[in-house]
Amino acid sequence: MRAHLARVDAVLVQAVIAAALSFAHLHDVASAAGQDGWKAWAYPVSVDLLLVAAWRRLRTGDGKAAGWCWFVIALAASLGANIATAGLLDMGHVPAWLRILVAGWPAVAFLGGTLLAHSTPTPDETTEEQRPEGVDDQEHAPDPVPELPPPPVAEPAPAPTPPAAVPVPTALVEHARKVAAEHHTRTGTAIDTATLRARLGVPEPMAEAISARLT
Repeated sequence: MRAHLARVDAVLVQAVIAAALSFAHLHDVASAAGQDGWKAWAYPVSVDLLLVAAWRRLRTGDGKAAGWCWFVIALAASLGANIATAGLLDMGHVPAWLRILVAGWPAVAFLGGTLLAHSTPTPDETTEEQRPEGVDDQEHAPDPVPELPPPPVAEPAPAPTPPAAVPVPTALVEHARKVAAEHHTRTGTAIDTATLRARLGVPEPMAEAISARLT
């Protein structure tokens, strides 16, 4: 455990020293290029932030091409400042092209930071991120809805069976005509089936059959 902590501490100390030296070199180059005061201190902050944003994009796995592009640009700015302060550049007489690069760096850093921070992954990448590993599309697909059986077809009601014809003798029909005529003469109305049945003394089916013959 102590060895692990000592190794971590050594790495952190080395990172802090390297960052401080790079920060100072960038400040010196910006100051020599005509950026004085707080502006000279803002340049190393801008370069380091662009490096961090590009490295984060490379670690997340989205848009690695853009991440590598801006990482190389920020690394070239930092490495160029470190080399320039190694005695290869006359800090008292900075060339015009370096002044142009330093003056144009804020626009480059702003563009790179904006693209790295606000670019969105494609729909395919979003789908892949939201889908758990080792799960197919079939496991996420909704279960098929079972088909319902068709409703039963109502059978038509059977047609009523017509009553069987009752044989009526012709003589009885003639007698019924006379009874009906006598009833109409006496009452002024046609004889009904019940009265005809009572006068003739026949069953109801036969009375109905006789009444049908009289109409």
